[in-house]
Amino acid sequence: MINCWELDSKANLVVEEIPYVRSVAIGVYIKVGSRHEDLSMSGASHFIEHMLFKGTNRRSAREIAESFEGIGGQLNAFTAKEHTCVYARTLDEHLDTAMDIIFDMLFNSSFAPKDFETEKGVIVEEINMYEDTPDDLVHDVFSQQLWQGHSMGRPILGTLNSVQGFKREELFDFYRRSYVPANMIIAIAGNVDTLRVKEKVESYLHLDMPDDASFANIEIPDYVPFIKTVAKDTEQVQICLGLPGISYHDKRRYTLNIMNSILGGGISSRLFQTIREELGLAYSVYSYPSNYSDTGSYVIHIGTGPGKVAQFFEVFHAEIDKFRQQGVIPGEVERTRQLIKSSMLMGMESVMNRMNRLGKSILMYGQVIPVDEVLEQIYAVTPEKVNHFANEVLDLPRFSLATVGNAEVLTMVESEYKKWWK
Repeated sequence: MINCWELDSKANLVVEEIPYVRSVAIGVYIKVGSRHEDLSMSGASHFIEHMLFKGTNRRSAREIAESFEGIGGQLNAFTAKEHTCVYARTLDEHLDTAMDIIFDMLFNSSFAPKDFETEKGVIVEEINMYEDTPDDLVHDVFSQQLWQGHSMGRPILGTLNSVQGFKREELFDFYRRSYVPANMIIAIAGNVDTLRVKEKVESYLHLDMPDDASFANIEIPDYVPFIKTVAKDTEQVQICLGLPGISYHDKRRYTLNIMNSILGGGISSRLFQTIREELGLAYSVYSYPSNYSDTGSYVIHIGTGPGKVAQFFEVFHAEIDKFRQQGVIPGEVERTRQLIKSSMLMGMESVMNRMNRLGKSILMYGQVIPVDEVLEQIYAVTPEKVNHFANEVLDLPRFSLATVGNAEVLTMVESEYKKWWK
Protein backbone atom coordinates (compact mmCIF):
# COMPACT_ATOMS: atom_id res chain seq x y z
CA MET A 1 0.00 0.00 0.00
CA ILE A 2 1.37 3.40 -1.04
CA ASN A 3 0.27 6.71 0.50
CA CYS A 4 1.31 10.22 -0.56
CA TRP A 5 0.84 13.57 1.15
CA GLU A 6 1.85 17.16 0.82
CA LEU A 7 2.45 18.03 4.46
CA ASP A 8 1.66 21.35 6.14
CA SER A 9 5.37 22.20 5.86
CA LYS A 10 5.00 21.81 2.05
CA ALA A 11 7.27 18.76 2.03
CA ASN A 12 6.06 15.71 0.12
CA LEU A 13 5.91 12.38 1.92
CA VAL A 14 5.40 9.02 0.22
CA VAL A 15 5.26 5.77 2.21
CA GLU A 16 4.92 2.17 1.07
CA GLU A 17 4.06 -0.47 3.64
CA ILE A 18 5.71 -3.85 3.02
CA PRO A 19 4.70 -5.93 6.05
CA TYR A 20 6.51 -9.13 5.04
CA VAL A 21 10.06 -7.68 5.34
CA ARG A 22 12.12 -6.77 8.40
CA SER A 23 13.92 -3.78 6.91
CA VAL A 24 13.04 -0.22 5.95
CA ALA A 25 14.64 2.28 3.58
CA ILE A 26 14.32 6.05 3.84
CA GLY A 27 15.46 8.64 1.35
CA VAL A 28 15.19 12.41 1.48
CA TYR A 29 15.37 13.99 -1.96
CA ILE A 30 16.30 17.67 -1.96
CA LYS A 31 15.52 19.54 -5.17
CA VAL A 32 18.92 21.14 -5.52
CA GLY A 33 21.88 20.04 -7.64
CA SER A 34 24.72 21.33 -9.74
CA ARG A 35 22.43 23.01 -12.28
CA HIS A 36 21.16 25.37 -9.57
CA GLU A 37 24.61 26.83 -8.86
CA ASP A 38 26.17 30.06 -10.10
CA LEU A 39 29.57 29.73 -11.75
CA SER A 40 31.44 30.82 -8.61
CA MET A 41 29.45 28.28 -6.58
CA SER A 42 30.10 25.34 -8.89
CA GLY A 43 30.25 22.21 -6.72
CA ALA A 44 28.34 23.78 -3.80
CA SER A 45 25.58 21.13 -3.68
CA HIS A 46 28.13 18.32 -3.59
CA PHE A 47 30.17 20.15 -0.93
CA ILE A 48 27.07 20.57 1.24
CA GLU A 49 26.30 16.87 0.87
CA HIS A 50 29.74 16.16 2.36
CA MET A 51 29.23 18.65 5.19
CA LEU A 52 26.04 16.90 6.31
CA PHE A 53 28.24 14.05 7.59
CA LYS A 54 30.70 16.33 9.41
CA GLY A 55 28.61 16.98 12.48
CA THR A 56 25.59 18.81 13.86
CA ASN A 57 24.81 20.81 16.97
CA ARG A 58 24.03 17.47 18.69
CA ARG A 59 26.39 14.95 17.10
CA SER A 60 29.98 14.90 15.90
CA ALA A 61 30.94 13.20 12.63
CA ARG A 62 32.17 10.22 14.60
CA GLU A 63 28.92 10.01 16.56
CA ILE A 64 26.87 10.06 13.34
CA ALA A 65 28.91 7.16 11.92
CA GLU A 66 28.97 5.17 15.16
CA SER A 67 25.25 5.71 15.82
CA PHE A 68 24.31 4.27 12.45
CA GLU A 69 26.72 1.39 12.65
CA GLY A 70 25.45 0.75 16.16
CA ILE A 71 22.01 -0.09 14.77
CA GLY A 72 23.47 -2.09 11.90
CA GLY A 73 22.27 0.46 9.38
CA GLN A 74 23.68 1.85 6.15
CA LEU A 75 23.80 5.61 5.56
CA ASN A 76 24.90 7.41 2.41
CA ALA A 77 24.17 10.29 0.04
CA PHE A 78 24.75 11.47 -3.52
CA THR A 79 24.51 14.65 -5.55
CA ALA A 80 23.17 14.82 -9.11
CA LYS A 81 22.59 17.61 -11.58
CA GLU A 82 19.04 18.34 -10.41
CA HIS A 83 18.77 16.87 -6.91
CA THR A 84 20.61 15.63 -3.83
CA CYS A 85 19.62 12.54 -1.86
CA VAL A 86 20.41 11.34 1.66
CA TYR A 87 19.33 7.75 2.14
CA ALA A 88 19.56 4.89 4.60
CA ARG A 89 18.51 1.30 5.19
CA THR A 90 18.04 -0.32 8.56
CA LEU A 91 15.97 -2.83 10.49
CA ASP A 92 12.38 -1.71 10.97
CA GLU A 93 12.87 -1.53 14.74
CA HIS A 94 15.52 1.17 14.31
CA LEU A 95 13.64 3.49 11.95
CA ASP A 96 13.06 6.13 14.65
CA THR A 97 16.78 6.31 15.39
CA ALA A 98 17.62 6.49 11.69
CA MET A 99 15.14 9.31 11.11
CA ASP A 100 16.42 11.26 14.10
CA ILE A 101 19.97 11.11 12.76
CA ILE A 102 19.02 11.95 9.17
CA PHE A 103 16.82 14.94 10.00
CA ASP A 104 19.43 16.19 12.44
CA MET A 105 21.96 16.11 9.61
CA LEU A 106 19.58 17.78 7.17
CA PHE A 107 18.53 20.69 9.37
CA ASN A 108 21.25 21.14 11.99
CA SER A 109 24.61 20.66 10.27
CA SER A 110 27.06 23.00 11.94
CA PHE A 111 29.58 23.65 9.12
CA ALA A 112 32.32 24.05 11.73
CA PRO A 113 35.14 26.19 10.22
CA LYS A 114 37.79 23.52 10.86
CA ASP A 115 35.66 20.79 9.25
CA PHE A 116 34.86 23.12 6.37
CA GLU A 117 38.53 23.60 5.53
CA THR A 118 39.29 19.91 6.00
CA GLU A 119 36.53 18.94 3.59
CA LYS A 120 37.92 21.32 0.99
CA GLY A 121 41.03 19.16 0.95
CA VAL A 122 38.98 15.97 0.68
CA ILE A 123 37.00 17.24 -2.31
CA VAL A 124 40.10 18.61 -4.02
CA GLU A 125 41.53 15.08 -3.84
CA GLU A 126 38.22 13.69 -5.15
CA ILE A 127 38.47 16.03 -8.15
CA ASN A 128 42.10 15.02 -8.70
CA MET A 129 41.13 11.35 -8.54
CA TYR A 130 38.41 11.97 -11.13
CA GLU A 131 40.90 13.76 -13.37
CA ASP A 132 43.11 10.66 -13.16
CA THR A 133 40.26 8.43 -14.36
CA PRO A 134 39.95 9.20 -18.09
CA ASP A 135 37.13 6.74 -18.73
CA ASP A 136 35.01 8.78 -16.27
CA LEU A 137 36.41 12.18 -17.21
CA VAL A 138 35.45 11.90 -20.89
CA HIS A 139 31.74 11.93 -19.98
CA ASP A 140 32.13 15.22 -18.12
CA VAL A 141 34.09 16.62 -21.06
CA PHE A 142 31.18 15.73 -23.32
CA SER A 143 28.56 17.26 -20.97
CA GLN A 144 30.53 20.48 -20.53
CA GLN A 145 30.63 21.02 -24.28
CA LEU A 146 27.05 19.84 -24.94
CA TRP A 147 25.67 22.40 -22.49
CA GLN A 148 28.46 24.90 -22.92
CA GLY A 149 28.01 28.02 -20.80
CA HIS A 150 25.10 26.47 -18.88
CA SER A 151 25.22 25.07 -15.35
CA MET A 152 23.95 21.71 -16.69
CA GLY A 153 27.37 21.24 -18.26
CA ARG A 154 29.44 21.95 -15.18
CA PRO A 155 30.93 19.05 -13.20
CA ILE A 156 28.92 18.05 -10.13
CA LEU A 157 32.13 18.04 -8.05
CA GLY A 158 32.93 21.61 -9.08
CA THR A 159 36.42 22.69 -10.13
CA LEU A 160 39.64 23.13 -8.19
CA ASN A 161 39.25 26.91 -8.43
CA SER A 162 35.61 27.01 -7.33
CA VAL A 163 36.03 24.57 -4.41
CA GLN A 164 39.20 26.21 -3.11
CA GLY A 165 37.44 29.58 -3.30
CA PHE A 166 34.39 28.58 -1.26
CA LYS A 167 33.57 30.75 1.76
CA ARG A 168 31.86 29.11 4.71
CA GLU A 169 29.21 31.84 5.00
CA GLU A 170 28.25 31.54 1.32
CA LEU A 171 27.92 27.76 1.48
CA PHE A 172 25.99 27.89 4.74
CA ASP A 173 23.57 30.42 3.25
CA PHE A 174 23.08 28.20 0.17
CA TYR A 175 22.43 25.25 2.50
CA ARG A 176 19.88 27.17 4.56
CA ARG A 177 18.01 28.31 1.44
CA SER A 178 18.02 24.86 -0.18
CA TYR A 179 17.50 22.43 2.68
CA VAL A 180 13.96 23.40 3.62
CA PRO A 181 10.88 21.13 3.79
CA ALA A 182 9.23 22.80 0.80
CA ASN A 183 12.18 21.60 -1.29
CA MET A 184 12.08 17.99 -0.08
CA ILE A 185 10.50 14.65 -0.88
CA ILE A 186 10.70 12.04 1.87
CA ALA A 187 10.29 8.47 0.61
CA ILE A 188 10.01 5.48 2.96
CA ALA A 189 9.47 1.82 2.07
CA GLY A 190 9.45 -1.23 4.34
CA ASN A 191 7.80 -2.73 7.38
CA VAL A 192 6.28 0.44 8.82
CA ASP A 193 3.05 1.82 10.23
CA THR A 194 2.22 4.54 7.72
CA LEU A 195 0.30 6.91 9.97
CA ARG A 196 2.84 6.63 12.76
CA VAL A 197 5.64 7.35 10.27
CA LYS A 198 3.73 10.39 8.97
CA GLU A 199 3.36 11.74 12.50
CA LYS A 200 7.04 11.15 13.22
CA VAL A 201 8.21 12.85 10.03
CA GLU A 202 5.97 15.85 10.67
CA SER A 203 7.57 16.31 14.09
CA TYR A 204 10.87 17.15 12.37
CA LEU A 205 9.44 19.55 9.78
CA HIS A 206 8.77 22.76 11.65
CA LEU A 207 6.34 25.20 10.07
CA ASP A 208 8.55 28.20 10.85
CA MET A 209 11.21 26.97 8.42
CA PRO A 210 11.57 29.14 5.28
CA ASP A 211 9.93 27.84 2.13
CA ASP A 212 11.52 29.98 -0.59
CA ALA A 213 13.80 27.49 -2.32
CA SER A 214 13.17 28.44 -5.93
CA PHE A 215 16.00 28.73 -8.44
CA ALA A 216 16.21 30.49 -11.78
CA ASN A 217 15.58 28.11 -14.67
CA ILE A 218 17.95 29.31 -17.38
CA GLU A 219 17.07 28.16 -20.89
CA ILE A 220 19.17 25.35 -22.37
CA PRO A 221 21.39 26.65 -25.21
CA ASP A 222 20.86 25.56 -28.81
CA TYR A 223 22.89 22.53 -29.83
CA VAL A 224 25.84 22.95 -32.15
CA PRO A 225 27.85 19.78 -33.04
CA PHE A 226 31.37 19.93 -31.66
CA ILE A 227 34.75 18.27 -31.31
CA LYS A 228 36.38 18.47 -27.87
CA THR A 229 39.72 16.86 -27.06
CA VAL A 230 41.61 16.67 -23.75
CA ALA A 231 45.22 15.53 -23.67
CA LYS A 232 46.14 12.97 -20.99
CA ASP A 233 48.98 10.49 -20.74
CA THR A 234 46.97 7.28 -21.19
CA GLU A 235 47.40 3.87 -22.78
CA GLN A 236 43.91 3.89 -24.31
CA VAL A 237 41.94 6.68 -25.94
CA GLN A 238 38.51 7.33 -24.44
CA ILE A 239 35.81 8.35 -26.91
CA CYS A 240 32.28 9.66 -26.41
CA LEU A 241 30.05 10.15 -29.44
CA GLY A 242 26.73 11.75 -28.64
CA LEU A 243 24.00 14.28 -29.20
CA PRO A 244 21.05 15.88 -27.39
CA GLY A 245 18.41 13.56 -25.96
CA ILE A 246 14.96 14.05 -24.48
CA SER A 247 13.63 15.07 -21.08
CA TYR A 248 12.06 12.61 -18.65
CA HIS A 249 8.69 14.24 -19.36
CA ASP A 250 8.82 13.10 -23.00
CA LYS A 251 6.59 10.05 -23.48
CA ARG A 252 9.07 8.73 -26.04
CA ARG A 253 11.38 7.85 -23.15
CA TYR A 254 10.03 4.29 -23.22
CA THR A 255 10.93 4.01 -26.89
CA LEU A 256 14.34 5.51 -26.14
CA ASN A 257 15.04 2.90 -23.46
CA ILE A 258 14.22 0.04 -25.80
CA MET A 259 16.24 1.54 -28.64
CA ASN A 260 19.21 2.05 -26.32
CA SER A 261 19.09 -1.51 -25.02
CA ILE A 262 19.13 -2.91 -28.54
CA LEU A 263 21.85 -0.57 -29.81
CA GLY A 264 24.38 -0.51 -26.98
CA GLY A 265 22.79 -0.86 -23.56
CA GLY A 266 23.77 -4.43 -22.70
CA ILE A 267 25.88 -7.46 -23.56
CA SER A 268 23.40 -8.64 -26.21
CA SER A 269 23.34 -5.21 -27.87
CA ARG A 270 24.52 -4.71 -31.42
CA LEU A 271 27.48 -2.48 -30.59
CA PHE A 272 28.73 -4.78 -27.83
CA GLN A 273 28.39 -7.92 -29.93
CA THR A 274 30.03 -6.41 -33.01
CA ILE A 275 32.73 -4.17 -31.55
CA ARG A 276 33.81 -6.32 -28.61
CA GLU A 277 32.69 -9.89 -29.15
CA GLU A 278 33.21 -10.23 -32.93
CA LEU A 279 36.03 -7.78 -33.66
CA GLY A 280 37.80 -7.40 -30.29
CA LEU A 281 38.15 -3.63 -30.72
CA ALA A 282 37.43 -2.80 -27.07
CA TYR A 283 36.86 -4.17 -23.61
CA SER A 284 34.33 -1.45 -22.76
CA VAL A 285 31.71 -0.21 -25.22
CA TYR A 286 28.21 0.92 -24.29
CA SER A 287 25.52 3.53 -24.85
CA TYR A 288 23.28 5.35 -22.38
CA PRO A 289 20.61 8.06 -22.26
CA SER A 290 20.49 10.82 -19.62
CA ASN A 291 17.11 12.46 -19.04
CA TYR A 292 16.50 15.67 -17.09
CA SER A 293 13.56 18.00 -16.52
CA ASP A 294 14.00 19.99 -19.73
CA THR A 295 16.85 18.37 -21.63
CA GLY A 296 18.80 15.17 -22.09
CA SER A 297 21.66 13.51 -23.89
CA TYR A 298 22.44 10.27 -25.68
CA VAL A 299 26.01 9.00 -25.59
CA ILE A 300 28.02 6.06 -26.95
CA HIS A 301 31.32 5.40 -25.19
CA ILE A 302 34.32 3.26 -26.11
CA GLY A 303 37.81 2.87 -24.69
CA THR A 304 40.23 1.43 -27.22
CA GLY A 305 43.85 1.32 -28.33
CA PRO A 306 45.22 3.90 -30.77
CA GLY A 307 45.69 1.28 -33.48
CA LYS A 308 42.00 0.36 -33.44
CA VAL A 309 40.48 3.84 -33.70
CA ALA A 310 40.12 3.89 -37.49
CA GLN A 311 38.35 0.53 -37.57
CA PHE A 312 36.11 1.56 -34.69
CA PHE A 313 34.83 4.64 -36.53
CA GLU A 314 34.21 2.59 -39.66
CA VAL A 315 32.28 -0.08 -37.76
CA PHE A 316 30.39 2.45 -35.64
CA HIS A 317 29.29 4.41 -38.69
CA ALA A 318 28.15 1.20 -40.41
CA GLU A 319 26.20 0.03 -37.33
CA ILE A 320 24.37 3.32 -36.90
CA ASP A 321 23.59 3.49 -40.60
CA LYS A 322 22.31 -0.10 -40.53
CA PHE A 323 20.21 0.63 -37.45
CA ARG A 324 18.55 3.56 -39.19
CA GLN A 325 18.16 2.00 -42.62
CA GLN A 326 17.14 -1.57 -41.77
CA GLY A 327 15.60 -1.00 -38.36
CA VAL A 328 15.05 -3.42 -35.51
CA ILE A 329 13.28 -6.75 -35.68
CA PRO A 330 10.36 -7.89 -33.48
CA GLY A 331 12.53 -10.43 -31.65
CA GLU A 332 14.91 -7.71 -30.46
CA VAL A 333 12.04 -5.59 -29.14
CA GLU A 334 10.41 -8.54 -27.39
CA ARG A 335 13.70 -9.57 -25.76
CA THR A 336 14.21 -6.03 -24.51
CA ARG A 337 10.68 -5.80 -23.14
CA GLN A 338 11.29 -8.97 -21.15
CA LEU A 339 14.62 -7.65 -19.91
CA ILE A 340 13.07 -4.39 -18.67
CA LYS A 341 10.12 -6.22 -17.13
CA SER A 342 12.29 -8.65 -15.20
CA SER A 343 14.61 -5.88 -14.07
CA MET A 344 11.69 -3.83 -12.74
CA LEU A 345 9.91 -6.70 -11.01
CA MET A 346 13.06 -8.18 -9.46
CA GLY A 347 14.03 -4.71 -8.32
CA MET A 348 10.77 -4.53 -6.41
CA GLU A 349 12.15 -7.20 -4.07
CA SER A 350 14.51 -4.59 -2.57
CA VAL A 351 13.17 -2.00 -0.12
CA MET A 352 15.94 0.36 -1.25
CA ASN A 353 14.84 0.10 -4.88
CA ARG A 354 11.21 0.60 -3.91
CA MET A 355 12.07 3.68 -1.86
CA ASN A 356 14.18 5.09 -4.69
CA ARG A 357 11.39 4.54 -7.18
CA LEU A 358 8.88 6.33 -4.93
CA GLY A 359 11.14 9.30 -4.32
CA LYS A 360 12.13 9.79 -7.95
CA SER A 361 8.53 9.40 -9.15
CA ILE A 362 7.36 12.24 -6.90
CA LEU A 363 10.45 14.28 -7.71
CA MET A 364 10.02 14.01 -11.47
CA TYR A 365 6.30 13.51 -12.05
CA GLY A 366 4.58 14.64 -8.88
CA GLN A 367 2.95 11.22 -8.51
CA VAL A 368 3.83 7.55 -8.17
CA ILE A 369 3.30 5.85 -11.52
CA PRO A 370 2.16 2.23 -10.92
CA VAL A 371 4.52 -0.48 -12.13
CA ASP A 372 1.74 -2.02 -14.24
CA GLU A 373 1.26 1.31 -16.01
CA VAL A 374 4.98 1.56 -16.76
CA LEU A 375 5.04 -1.98 -18.13
CA GLU A 376 1.98 -1.18 -20.24
CA GLN A 377 3.90 1.71 -21.79
CA ILE A 378 6.92 -0.52 -22.38
CA TYR A 379 4.81 -3.15 -24.13
CA ALA A 380 3.18 -0.46 -26.28
CA VAL A 381 6.56 0.19 -27.92
CA THR A 382 6.62 -1.45 -31.33
CA PRO A 383 9.49 -2.02 -33.79
CA GLU A 384 7.93 0.72 -35.94
CA LYS A 385 8.13 3.22 -33.07
CA VAL A 386 11.76 2.33 -32.40
CA ASN A 387 12.65 2.67 -36.07
CA HIS A 388 10.93 6.04 -36.36
CA PHE A 389 12.63 7.33 -33.22
CA ALA A 390 16.05 6.04 -34.32
CA ASN A 391 15.75 7.78 -37.67
CA GLU A 392 14.80 10.99 -35.92
CA VAL A 393 17.51 10.92 -33.26
CA LEU A 394 20.50 8.97 -34.61
CA ASP A 395 21.40 11.48 -37.29
CA LEU A 396 25.09 10.84 -37.98
CA PRO A 397 26.04 14.42 -39.00
CA ARG A 398 24.69 15.65 -35.63
CA PHE A 399 26.93 13.39 -33.52
CA SER A 400 29.57 15.26 -31.53
CA LEU A 401 32.94 13.95 -30.35
CA ALA A 402 34.62 14.20 -26.95
CA THR A 403 37.87 12.32 -26.44
CA VAL A 404 40.63 11.95 -23.85
CA GLY A 405 44.06 10.50 -24.62
CA ASN A 406 47.63 11.20 -25.68
CA ALA A 407 48.02 14.39 -27.70
CA GLU A 408 49.35 12.64 -30.82
CA VAL A 409 46.51 10.10 -30.68
CA LEU A 410 43.89 12.84 -30.35
CA THR A 411 44.93 14.32 -33.69
CA MET A 412 44.42 10.95 -35.32
CA VAL A 413 41.03 10.45 -33.59
CA GLU A 414 39.83 13.82 -34.82
CA SER A 415 41.03 13.04 -38.34
CA GLU A 416 39.27 9.66 -38.40
CA TYR A 417 36.08 11.22 -37.03
CA LYS A 418 36.04 13.84 -39.76
CA LYS A 419 36.28 11.17 -42.47
CA TRP A 420 32.82 9.94 -41.53
CA TRP A 421 31.09 13.11 -40.32
CA LYS A 422 31.19 15.53 -43.21
